[in-house]
Amino acid sequence: MTLILRAAATLALLFPLTTYAWWNPDWAGRKKITLDTAAAGIQQEVSNVPVLVRLHTGNFPFAEADMDGKDLRFVAGDDKTPLRFHVERFDSANELALIWVQVPKLDAASKDNAIWLYYGNEKAPPAADPKGSYDAAQTLVLHFNEANAAFADVTQYGHTPVASGVSTGSAGVADGAGVFGEGARLAWSGTPALKIGASGFTWSAWIKPADAAQAAVLFSQSEGNASVQVVYEQGKLMARAFGVETAKADVAPGVWKHVAVTLSDRLVLYVDGREAASAAVKAAEVGGGVTVGAGFKGEMDELQLSSTSRSGSWLLAQVASQSDSGALVRVGEAESDGAEGASYFAILLSAVTLDGWVVIGILMVMMVVSFWVMLSKGAFLARTDGANKKFQEEFERMSGLEVTRNDPAQRVKGGLGASSLYRLFCIGAAQLRQRVDQGQATLNPQAIDAIRASLDAGIVRENARLNSQMVLLTIAISGGPFLGLLGTVVGVMITFAAIAAVGDVNVNSIAPGIAAALVATVAGLGVAIPALFGYNYLASRVKNISADQQVFADELIAKIAESYA
Repeated sequence: MTLILRAAATLALLFPLTTYAWWNPDWAGRKKITLDTAAAGIQQEVSNVPVLVRLHTGNFPFAEADMDGKDLRFVAGDDKTPLRFHVERFDSANELALIWVQVPKLDAASKDNAIWLYYGNEKAPPAADPKGSYDAAQTLVLHFNEANAAFADVTQYGHTPVASGVSTGSAGVADGAGVFGEGARLAWSGTPALKIGASGFTWSAWIKPADAAQAAVLFSQSEGNASVQVVYEQGKLMARAFGVETAKADVAPGVWKHVAVTLSDRLVLYVDGREAASAAVKAAEVGGGVTVGAGFKGEMDELQLSSTSRSGSWLLAQVASQSDSGALVRVGEAESDGAEGASYFAILLSAVTLDGWVVIGILMVMMVVSFWVMLSKGAFLARTDGANKKFQEEFERMSGLEVTRNDPAQRVKGGLGASSLYRLFCIGAAQLRQRVDQGQATLNPQAIDAIRASLDAGIVRENARLNSQMVLLTIAISGGPFLGLLGTVVGVMITFAAIAAVGDVNVNSIAPGIAAALVATVAGLGVAIPALFGYNYLASRVKNISADQQVFADELIAKIAESYA
């Protein structure tokens, strides 16, 4: 019994595991999104963290989803619990998407954190929930992706700023950024939700200073003598609360850096999710208005305020999901009909872009045409060669005088209609009979040369008939690889453009797009290689039949010359 169980277990390992769980059968496809906290360096469990999921040509089949992305759904790792999310950008034409998903919990240093992305239900209503994508402690979030600098808070509090001198940039960490120039700033009047309480607060943003030689107040909130500030001056960042300052941290200009400040039982300054400096000061209530970016020259993105002190791991999860390193978020393989573990072939086809399908479609047409030419031409040459051999045997038994009978072709016509030699014989017989009927008992050299010229013209026509449609094979041989290369180059360009726009540069996001782009080259070679072999084989048979025609013409002229010259 033990041996039987061991054998069954061994056989089970030979087959891929299949998960039959499927959150909702109305959705045709899904992808597993792995949240690798081990790779991101997150050493503590975090909860209710908004994670940025980047979709592009290399990791998502936009053609299978609704063009506006309204059928997207995110489900927890248990494949049962829907997650709240909102779409910052969904561009099906350029195959780019940026989606924020609130993940309830991320285990520390684990590769097993996962959520599911469902798509492919044209009847699904929109389910994006910007206000629900953040917890109640998140009091402000600006994505800076609005046109005409009409920046809006996407949280439930709706803290719309008064913007002065701030414009919308074309590119940021996510989709767009706030561009701060001379005299630029964002301001909010004092509200209860923005008030710093005894439980602390968190301020964070991505910044890209234009230069180090500036003195800017990135954040300021004050009430009476109490104030909290984040200052960027001479290339260094510092936090100040209730008159106590942290040490300064270097923040170089010209590059994107995530900076954050938390206040609870101490004041902590973070750069790229890592603690850079701290000071011993406890949180206290501070009301009053809030100012961001006063005197700042550069770009800012993903500005956030919280009414609680976020942990370092929580901030690191933000950095890891939003940065272009792709360390935290990995979009997996596409699945359909509840089957997990799609084949490599299915992965490649699901990642092929529209331009790739156009090229592959053209190549498939070329393949069908080339195979049709090879089959039809092969059958034609086989019939011609067989009929030529049959006619050659009959011709060798004929005397030269027999060609002057009333219709010499009738003697050998049975079953020889496909013979090119027979057609040449008819040309020579017709020329000779014409002269015999005119009373020429003998033929002078000029008459024999005229007959030879008629035979040569017949050989040219027969060769043209033998070589007809062969040019289609040469087109497939020379054009197939070039078309495939064109599809690959365009596919690689689109993949890298999508990666540059979305900022996701991990191997799992690049590999499917590059591999799918190479499908066009494989298709081109798949067209050219069979066509090359077929062309060489058919060309050799055409050459042999052409040689037989030339030899036959010489033999026919020789017989005529023996009898009539």
